[in-house]
Amino acid sequence: MRIDKLLASMGYGSRKEVKRILKKGQVQVDGKTVKDGKIHVEPEQQDVRIMGEKVIYRKHIYLMMNKPAGVISATEDPTETCVTDLLSEAELIFQPFPVGRLDKDTEGLLLLTNDGQLAHRLLSPKKNVDKTYYARVDGVVTDQDVQAFKKGIILNDGYVCKPAELKIIRQGNQSEVYVTITEGKYHQIKRMFQAVEKTVMYLKRIQMGKLELDERLRPGEYRELTDDEMSRLG
Repeated sequence: MRIDKLLASMGYGSRKEVKRILKKGQVQVDGKTVKDGKIHVEPEQQDVRIMGEKVIYRKHIYLMMNKPAGVISATEDPTETCVTDLLSEAELIFQPFPVGRLDKDTEGLLLLTNDGQLAHRLLSPKKNVDKTYYARVDGVVTDQDVQAFKKGIILNDGYVCKPAELKIIRQGNQSEVYVTITEGKYHQIKRMFQAVEKTVMYLKRIQMGKLELDERLRPGEYRELTDDEMSRLG
């Protein structure tokens, strides 16, 4: 990797700012001063220092966010607030993107990374990765609904959903449930309940695969994944 690209990608400044730092002789590679930004280095093998500070190279970043309502799962939009707008410059330099999406008014677990291979594994229909949601539903959710979800809900447009798990937490005029699906069609859970003549009032994703939302994260907050959480992602 070019030395100027490495330093810029690790947050030491823009390419222009890094160029000035190099010209001042403030960068050393294996103890030797380097002034040419075009020089290539092996960041994981060579000792790169800037003003005496060792440059720790990271290729990927993995963030868990509790997505708030009113924010879209995208990296840029001319009118809407995106999840990446909530990140600091320290994370943005890695150019992370959301893995999958949550509807604008849906809260909860959202993984952001720049690891395309991991994102593909988690989103591939062949992998059948479980996604679990907590929902408040207007209407009495019944055991008949549980069986319908288990069989595979037929949406109003005729699409047949894969079997889903519906657990009733509280039954009443406004019911509370957990729903686990293995696909992610547009507004899927809302449309599944519409098909059984009920309306989702509130929706929050709490788990994706073996990764669970850290409930200590308030809406809009995020943190890096722990080593244990990374191992759960496989």
